[in-house]
This record gives sequence, C-alpha cells and structure tokens, in this order.
Amino acid sequence: MKNTITIIGLGAGDIEQLPLGVYRTLLKSDKLYLRTKEHPVVADLENEGLQYDSFDSIYEKYDQFELVYQEIVEILIKNAEKQSILYAVPGHPLVAEQTVQLLFEKADMNQIDVKVLGGQSFLDALFTAVKVDPIEGFQLLDGTALKKEEIHISQSIFIGQVYDAFIASEVKLTLLEKYPYDHKVFIITAAGSKAESVEEVPLYELDHHTKLSNLTSVYVPPVQEFTETYKEFATLKEIIAKLRGPDGCPWDQEQTHATLKKYLIEEVYELLSAIDEDNIEGMIEELGDVLLQVMLHAQIGEDEAMFSIYDVFESISSKMVRRHPHVFGTVSVENADEVIVNWEAIKQQEKAETHQSLLDKVEKGLPALLRAYDYQKIAAKQGFDWENTEGAWSKVKEEIKEFQEEAEGRNEQKKIAEFGDVLFSLINVARLYGFHPEEALAMTNEKFYLRFSYVEKKVRESGRDFTSFSLDELDRFWEESKK
Repeated sequence: MKNTITIIGLGAGDIEQLPLGVYRTLLKSDKLYLRTKEHPVVADLENEGLQYDSFDSIYEKYDQFELVYQEIVEILIKNAEKQSILYAVPGHPLVAEQTVQLLFEKADMNQIDVKVLGGQSFLDALFTAVKVDPIEGFQLLDGTALKKEEIHISQSIFIGQVYDAFIASEVKLTLLEKYPYDHKVFIITAAGSKAESVEEVPLYELDHHTKLSNLTSVYVPPVQEFTETYKEFATLKEIIAKLRGPDGCPWDQEQTHATLKKYLIEEVYELLSAIDEDNIEGMIEELGDVLLQVMLHAQIGEDEAMFSIYDVFESISSKMVRRHPHVFGTVSVENADEVIVNWEAIKQQEKAETHQSLLDKVEKGLPALLRAYDYQKIAAKQGFDWENTEGAWSKVKEEIKEFQEEAEGRNEQKKIAEFGDVLFSLINVARLYGFHPEEALAMTNEKFYLRFSYVEKKVRESGRDFTSFSLDELDRFWEESKK
C-alpha cells in the first residue's frame, strides 16, 4: 500500500479563520511539516500544542527559490517513503504554491500518493482588503519573476512574493515600463489576519516601504484612461478595428490588400531612410507606420473571415523556432555564417515538397525594380532573352503605346499593369546595354535633388512664395541649375 503526503492549507489569516476540519487535522497529525512557520496562524497553534518540523532553514542555504523548493520536495518524498505525512503550506495548496506542483510531478515516480485537503486562499483576503470583485478580471503574478509582457494593465494585478526592498524595486521598474510613474498601488501585508495593513502609495515609491515581508503582496488597480493604454497591443488592435468598423473612418473602410500595397512600400522606404540617418525618433515613428500597415492587412483578413493577426503571430513564431534549432533545439553553431547555412538548409527542406521555379532564387522582399532585373537575368541564362537591343527597343515602344491607350480609360488596374510593363521593358534595355537600372535611377534621383534644391534656393532668395511663380519662371531656374 502506498504512503500518502496529505497537503493542507493554513489559510491567509489567523486561527479564527481556519476551517474546523483543517484545524482538527493539524492538531491530531503524527508527523507534520510546515513549508514555513512564518505565518500568523502558527503561533496560535503552538499555544494549543502543535508539533511540527519547518523548512525555514533551507531558505538560508540558497539564493534561488527553485533550489529551495526542490530540496523541500526531496525531503518530503524521502520521509513519505517511510510513513504517511502531513504537509502544510500558507494559503491554499493549489494557489501560488510551487512545492505542491513539484510534488505532483515527482510523487508518482516514487510510488507515493498526494492528497490535497484544501484551505482558505490568500486571494480571498486580498480581494477583501482592497474591495475588488474578481469577476471583472484579474492577474496573479510572481514578484520574483515578473515580466512586463505578462501584464495586462486594463485588469487588476495582484503581485505576490514582494518580500523585500530588492524585489519591490524590481517590481517597480517593471511596472514603470507600462504604468504612469504616479499610478496608485497598494501594499498589502498579512491580508486576512489581525495584523493586516493596506498602504496606498504612488508607484515610484513602491520600494520605499520598510515593512515588507513574506506576507506582503502588491495590488495594482487597472488603468482607466484610454490614452494611458497606448503601449498595449490590445489597444492598437482595438483602434484599427474601430477605424475599419461601421462607425469608423470612410478611408480605412474602403481599403483592400491591393490598395494598401503602395503605402506599405512607401513606409518601408521611409523607415530605411530613418535608419540611414540614425534617427531614433524617426525609426520609432516609421516602425509604427510599418506596423500600422501590418495591422490594417490583418484587420482586413479578420473582417473577411480569412485570417487574423494571431495567425500572423503563429506563423512567424513557428518559423523562428523551426529555423533556429541552435537556440530552441540541440543543434550547435560556431558563428553567424553557420546560422545562415542552417537557415537556408531548413528553408530548402521546407519547400522540398513543392515545385520550385528558378525565379524563386530571387528574394521576394527585394524592391520591384531589383527583382525585375534579377528575374530577367535568370531567364536570360536559360536562353529566354532578346537576341539584340533592337528587339528590346521594339518591346518598349509596344508597351508605351499600350499604356497610352489605357491611360485615358477608367480602369485603374489596367493602367497600373500597362505602366508596369513599360518599366519592365525598359529594365530589359538597361540590362542588355550592360548597366543596372537601379544605378541609373539613383543617379537621376540625385540629379533631380540637386537641381530642385537650386530652384528652391532661388525662390527663397526672391522673397516670394512658390505659388507666385509661373512654370516658365521655375523652368528657367531649372535650366540655370544645369549650368
């Protein structure tokens, strides 16, 4: 017959709040272990003859709670192999009690039964102390391992294990990344006991409190002002959904994946410009504009019941884990070059079951002009090319004529398509003459910049506004700039 570890909760308060069944079980136990004797109820039970062993000394051996909990569990299992025992923990055994979870994991391997009798959760006392109804939503987080990504500032947050100034400081710094510096928080100590205290302080003073202990928790009320939630992803998603919704913006409501393409290209180039200028504020703004395009496309996908932003997250997260086996798996790499080799190998393996075009060698993320040039080079290597420049010139003239015919019509997509054909045919001409069209266009851009800057200079020197000049007058400045 298996021996049993019976786990019981000491509740959150004093002896008056202990359920009768828990009280009787504690006093009649032959072998009782306490995770810690630092609990309001223990002193009262000692007066009634409670005998126990506690694990408080183990806390002094390690600087990590994980190691403390592991040793406690090892001792409990070792002793339970000899006889059934009772193990008591603060609060409820199944609320924020890591040793209990570890016991569940290891007891079966050691042929030991684990039984939970219950107890009062410290959450009840916390809710009562700050008069919060949990039905409105709340989070219970660990102060020793708090991550800003886990925090939802629109909900009530309860943070446990804020037992000293160091942890309080770490909690404060993490919260300040999301909350206003003067956001009101509540420091709750010994909730539910006669010694209960609740102190309201501004967030920036959280670590100034001198009475922190193992019975201290922090309550962070939800943010009420919408403008203070701008750092939250959920807020951005809500804004985009509203813009696209029935009472939203007419322009946003009309957009499609196709109509947004040009804006995405524009925003990416503006981001690249900010990067080239090492403009941090510009990068923040332009990254936001690129993200806006992603969110708009995702919202359109959701509106059409095709996909959502969460499908996008799942896709990229899965890809990143899959293609980084040296981080998320057991593969070893020496340097970045080996990472790239692995990346390409995995990428090819993923696509092995699908037919690959020769053109798939060209990165789809390239600007359209560069991609067109590379497509033509690959096709030319297979013999799919003009025999001479004369054929390419004839194609240019043909495409210009077709564009002119469509330009006067009302079909915008045909205009765009025919103009694309004109550009594609001109890129072919450049390639056949042996120079890169990107280089040619870059030179022309620089030339235009210099000449138009000269025109601006002449207008400023005149003391007049741009709009007061005729096109002929501006053109004379332009001609001067050439000299």
